Amino acid sequence: MKEGQVRIPSGCAIAAVISREGRRMSGEGIIRAMRPMHDRSNGLGGGFAAYGIYPQYRDFYALHMFFDDRATRKNCEAFLKDRFEIVKAELIPTRKMPAITDEPMIWRYFVAPLQSMLASMQLDEREYVMRSVMHINTTLDGCYVFSSGKNMGTFKAVGFPEDVGEFYRLDEYEGYCWTAHGRYPTNTPGWWGGAHPFTLLDWSVVHNGEISSYDANRRFIEMFGYQCTLQTDTEVITYIMDHLLRRQGLTLEEAAGVVAAPFWSTIEAMPDEAQRKRAAFLRTVFPSLLITGPFSIVLGFDGGLMALNDRLKLRSMVCAERGDRVFIASEECAIRAMEPEAEHVWAPAGGQPVIVRVKEGA
Repeated sequence: MKEGQVRIPSGCAIAAVISREGRRMSGEGIIRAMRPMHDRSNGLGGGFAAYGIYPQYRDFYALHMFFDDRATRKNCEAFLKDRFEIVKAELIPTRKMPAITDEPMIWRYFVAPLQSMLASMQLDEREYVMRSVMHINTTLDGCYVFSSGKNMGTFKAVGFPEDVGEFYRLDEYEGYCWTAHGRYPTNTPGWWGGAHPFTLLDWSVVHNGEISSYDANRRFIEMFGYQCTLQTDTEVITYIMDHLLRRQGLTLEEAAGVVAAPFWSTIEAMPDEAQRKRAAFLRTVFPSLLITGPFSIVLGFDGGLMALNDRLKLRSMVCAERGDRVFIASEECAIRAMEPEAEHVWAPAGGQPVIVRVKEGA
């Protein structure tokens, strides 16, 4: 068949870039990365996550929200005022584009949890924000919190990712880390809340693949207060990572060893006894959080990125470097679009995380 006449089954498209020195970069580069991967998505979802974009509000949670109408916004604001100090509320700036239609009301709120509420509920502020997000997304009809971290934000819509980036005017933002996604949904609806990235607090996830273990993963994670409401399988990965990293206190390497756990035969062949025992422990304690099916994901967090393939490497992922920057994408062409002189190009092994952190203090 001629190029363009057949659907490549390995779409969607993912891309990311991070500066180890914490240098802030315009969103133009990550938009550029998505253009050569246009055919990996079908226009039913695109989005970006950016870290370091709100330095003037870095101590406040930035809630990005979709509203169906003015009434739902007023109801949600009443809920927020009962629980948070709102230091700024505004429409997220966008530019009108023919390619992006039927947009909801898109607002952002910079908030701080009320200390009186934290004391009365005996919660730390991150758990408090997480529970507030779940409450809004499950009980307040017509509104969704689609981003809730500090000094970061997610921007997503129904459309091709390069159009979504232009729609949100991401060329006007600067961040030290960017991730991006172009969606090709196969068995879930294309709608604004279902586009990637999926976020909770400062965690963000972009995902290429399909989760065959979704029902088992969802049933387990919902026992701990998380609710999957956004009608796509990727949402559960974000909640799994929050549970393992924030609540359980695992390291990134250990969390990768849960969701992309080695085969038992691989564990038994590990030469180091301590490593072998730890891998067996994680598989035994968290069996319901093993993610099966083909996937490549990028997890963004405050100060870093983690890229991870499934243990059989059934989805493509390429990494490269240039100076203090590290690039990750589904295809090398996307990296070259960001940095034509990228060096040390490599493909991570299945189940082996690539973890990049911003230098301490940067």
